[in-house]
Amino acid sequence: MTLPGVLLLDAAGPEAGLLATAAAARGHQVHAATTAAAYAGYGPELKGLLAGHIATDFTRPGKALAETAAYARRHGVGAVLTVNEYLTELAAHVCAELEVPGNDPGRARAARDKAVMSEAFAAAGVRTPYTVLVRDDAGLWAALADPRLGFPCVLKPLSGAGSAGVTVASGPAGAAEAAHVARETVGMYGSGGAPGVLVQAFAAGTEYSVESLTQDGTTTHLAVTRKQVTGGTKRVETGHSLPICLPPAVVSAVYREVEAAIRAAGIRHGASHTEVIVGGDGRCTVIEIGARLAAGHIGVLIQHALGIDVWAALLDVALGRPAALTPAARGYATVRFVISPRAGRLVSLCGFPKTGPGVPFVRWRAAIGGLVHEPGANGHRLGAFVVTGAEAAEVEERADTLLRRVRIHVEPAPENPGQVRPASTSDIAP
Repeated sequence: MTLPGVLLLDAAGPEAGLLATAAAARGHQVHAATTAAAYAGYGPELKGLLAGHIATDFTRPGKALAETAAYARRHGVGAVLTVNEYLTELAAHVCAELEVPGNDPGRARAARDKAVMSEAFAAAGVRTPYTVLVRDDAGLWAALADPRLGFPCVLKPLSGAGSAGVTVASGPAGAAEAAHVARETVGMYGSGGAPGVLVQAFAAGTEYSVESLTQDGTTTHLAVTRKQVTGGTKRVETGHSLPICLPPAVVSAVYREVEAAIRAAGIRHGASHTEVIVGGDGRCTVIEIGARLAAGHIGVLIQHALGIDVWAALLDVALGRPAALTPAARGYATVRFVISPRAGRLVSLCGFPKTGPGVPFVRWRAAIGGLVHEPGANGHRLGAFVVTGAEAAEVEERADTLLRRVRIHVEPAPENPGQVRPASTSDIAP
């Protein structure tokens, strides 16, 4: 019997690579819809997994939809998935065109455009920060005068990802600069750069995310993840840990808000990653939702801590088959990200962990001699490693110890930045 093909919208990145590997291991032909430039950058291992690919233009969604759907029909594709934040809306439309399990195309924009997301949350009664869309300086000053915002407040681009262009402003001067940064932030495929900026009330509390899988409209929550983030004006994630055990009443409140957000974003078949803040009073505030598996190696944490094969589960949901979501283990896992203390040229690195017992995954992304950034977005992180074990306290202590051993030396960048390449463009370790 010929198994249906699996189509990935963009197969780059560690999460997509693991998904492609899982699909190929189960006997599915794996295809990719990507851009010509991105495909040229795929490594030989990834290219070896692919039965074929189509190069399209994601900056023209209508054209990409028509070309991708036609390719999928020619190659017997029965499942369409993406772990790329910027392509979740397109994925919903491709699934609808092919009549395979997917999310509601009419509401998929709510998981990409943060102004639409805010409106959808408000309509669904999701507890979320007071939010204003501003289109010019006059609108910005009017919003900042609104007592429902106040300072600090958060300014962000409408369609960014990975905390790029997001700033916590403590006063009017900082807000003006933050609005400029948000306007100028351009994401993948030319998204962003629009005049609209979202201004959001600051939600105080502890930051978590909820990793969920929805199938036929029924949601299973896999884990609650605690996040470590930098302080100051930029809030870059420096670590994730799971599973986190919250008081039963708090868990119920979190799940109630998350499920309302999932429905508001039209997520019917697939993963979701919902960022929330839990205040000191135990109330949950939903910040954002993504119609995808969490990035930042959270899928790896789930697999090692809970024994859930998230990649197989994603495939089963996309194929319309029952997914195995019951934990097979009761462990704990955390990831630590290495960030640069300053912008400049990466001169040396030492002390970065190697894989071994309790350290199942390491990835260093930066090249010696490359440019590194003072962390302003998740994409500025230099590397990551995962630590696992049976007890949360022991795992956290070991992860912190390993992180303290990492030594990086950064020198000021040369006056001509063309003399070195950005460190983030080179993967020099798995």
